[in-house]
Amino acid sequence: MNNKILSSFLLALVFLSACAAPAAEPTLDVSAASTQAVATVFAAASQTAQATPPTATATLAPTVIPTATRDPNRTPPALPGGFSTSLLNPLDAPQTYLDDPCQSLKARWNPENATPGTVVMVIMFHSIPLEGTTSYNEITLKEFRILMKDLKELGFEAIDMQQMADFIDHNAKIPQHSALLIVDDRHYRQYFDEYFAQYYKDWGWKVVNSYITLDERADVWEENAQLEAEGWVDHQAHGFVHNINITESSSDDYIRQELSKPFEMFQKYFKKTPIAYIWPGGSFTKRGAELAREYHYQLGFTVNPRGPVMFNWIPQAETADPMRPSYLPEGPTGDPRMTLPRYWAPDARQHLDTVRKIGNEAIAYYEQLKPIELEYYDIVCAPSYGALETP
Repeated sequence: MNNKILSSFLLALVFLSACAAPAAEPTLDVSAASTQAVATVFAAASQTAQATPPTATATLAPTVIPTATRDPNRTPPALPGGFSTSLLNPLDAPQTYLDDPCQSLKARWNPENATPGTVVMVIMFHSIPLEGTTSYNEITLKEFRILMKDLKELGFEAIDMQQMADFIDHNAKIPQHSALLIVDDRHYRQYFDEYFAQYYKDWGWKVVNSYITLDERADVWEENAQLEAEGWVDHQAHGFVHNINITESSSDDYIRQELSKPFEMFQKYFKKTPIAYIWPGGSFTKRGAELAREYHYQLGFTVNPRGPVMFNWIPQAETADPMRPSYLPEGPTGDPRMTLPRYWAPDARQHLDTVRKIGNEAIAYYEQLKPIELEYYDIVCAPSYGALETP
């Protein structure tokens, strides 16, 4: 090798030596350590959950329950029994009406829907005399005004029948303490203007009128049609003949008349179709409920003050109660949504605190169950119903 080539070779060796990095000691893999830490904490919270590494950019977007990386070997937890309370009469037990737990869970935990524990107090009104009472179902004007004031001060807000139906069926969002105010029978406009108009003006509270459709008096129909058009009196069906109750001895023809004739009359005068049937006299039968469904009624109401109503939770009785012989048992109908309870106006005020307490107990109950129900939904329901989003 000549000197020129040797010199070039030595210079190249020096250059390569200068560029080479010194041997490094082993260092901690931060990404792997973070992943392991998250996995440890997440596993402690849920033995079946899959840990994921943290990302570099955190956001406030809704957290989606993971479904894409689900472990096929995960076992869903057992769902606890439904909410119950000692604040109901011992013979009045809450009944569910949705057979599919996935449907119920999705509606309950959808953040756009009513929060678990949202409660509706349905109140039945008849006459409102100035003073004194002549009937067991009347409330004096003074007592009526106290009741309405107490409802508002305790945080209740009035809803209409469509809101009630959407809440019952889908858990649609309504005020957490809601009241459905139902006035039974036909009334002149003066009745609503005198007793309910101010609450609509001041608070936006609507009132439902269960209307008897046999009477063809043009003046009464015209006045009520005006109220319906104004949007604050929501008329619903209360039978055709009305005064002959639907009983076990009623023929199908008679039941069909009572259920179907209101459609014709409501279309003629109110330009609407009723969605609720308020059973005249509070009398109902299994066959009556079946035919009501055939005519696409969404809800039905008794005169039994069993308690308040929540989503997929309706107090019912399976058998007759000797202490309350006038309350027909709803259980044999097999359709809680067609036999909803109603408080009577004269004693509704004394139940206000109980209704609120039942709602608050339900809130605490469902919050305790939330992790179990969400895990069950993630494992069993999400593949078919889609992932839930929580704020």
